[in-house]
Parts: sequence; C-alpha cells; structure tokens
Amino acid sequence: MSLPDIPPARPYPEAMEFLLTRRSRPARTLGLPVPTRDALRPILRAAVRVPDHGKLEPWRLIVLEKGALKRLAALAEERGRALGMDEGQRAKGVAQFADSHLAVVVVKVPRATDKIPETEQVLSVGAVCVSLLNAAGAAGWGANWLTGWPVLDDMFLRHGLELHPGEWVAGVIHIGTEGAVPPERPRPDLDATVTWFDL
Repeated sequence: MSLPDIPPARPYPEAMEFLLTRRSRPARTLGLPVPTRDALRPILRAAVRVPDHGKLEPWRLIVLEKGALKRLAALAEERGRALGMDEGQRAKGVAQFADSHLAVVVVKVPRATDKIPETEQVLSVGAVCVSLLNAAGAAGWGANWLTGWPVLDDMFLRHGLELHPGEWVAGVIHIGTEGAVPPERPRPDLDATVTWFDL
C-alpha cells in the first residue's frame, strides 16, 4: 500500500478548534459501544504518528478487549490481596479493568542506542499517549489516560500483559462512548506559564 502524499502546511481551523476544546472523559463514564477493530485501526495509526528521533519506535501498543479486561480485573484482585492492599485501594485497581470495555496499553520498549537519549525516547512514548487520546476524540469517542497501581506491579505486568524485561507501561487509554459530559475545568494561565524571549 502506497503512503499518501504529505500535504503542504496550511491552516486546519477545525483541528485547531478541536485541540482548543478537547478534554478527557472520566473512564468510569465510558460505555458501549466501543470502536470495532476496523474503526480502531486509523486511531492507532494516528497515535503512532509522533516525533520519534532516530525512528526507533520505542513503544508498542496492546489492545485490551472485554475478555482480556475481565482477566486482568481478576489478576488485579489477586495481586492486590497478595500485596496486602486495603479493600478501597485494591478495588480501584480492579475497577479500571472490570468497568472498561476497551483499552489500549502504551508500552515503553527499550531500544539500545548510543545516539538517542533515553529522555527523548520516553517523551516519544508520552506523545503516543496524548496522540491516542486526541485521535480517539477526533473520531468521536470519549477517552481517558490512566495508569494505577496494577501497571506498576512487576507480576501484573509479566503475567497479565506479558511485558518483556525493561518494558513498562506509560498509560492505559480507555476508549468508549461517553455517558456524561464533564464540566469544564480551569485551564493553565498562559501569563503564568509562558516566558517570551525576543533577544
């Protein structure tokens, strides 16, 4: 399949309006339907179209459909008990998987290189997470970027997600139909966060 020609730089006012008004949807409000595999593919293609110094692709994606989410919820319950967590903390980790209908795990993959700093590789992985959020939103779906204690647990990562040595989870992006529109929240004050240099 040939790649499309790269269009010349030009304004995309609708895209700019989307970026200025986008916001995450709480994962607990995301329900059915969710994107089909065919509908998810362009979202994933957009997600990995990110800055990637050296073209290392220091990331990979794991799509969790309902059966896998149920299995991971059970594993989170098991691991929470083994780790001695209280019921509230354990339940929060379990719910992330039990209540979800579709999620995409963004995994940081180690790439051996003397040329590209590790920091730049990590930033590329973060860019995949936010691009996945935006692509899902642009396609009309609600989405939310979570992590949580299960994806910090080595046993959960190895047995639940089959991660390889050196890999870790940058984010679990939940995608679905939004059940409620959250209220707008305060946004950063540019005057307090931006410095302008003209010399």
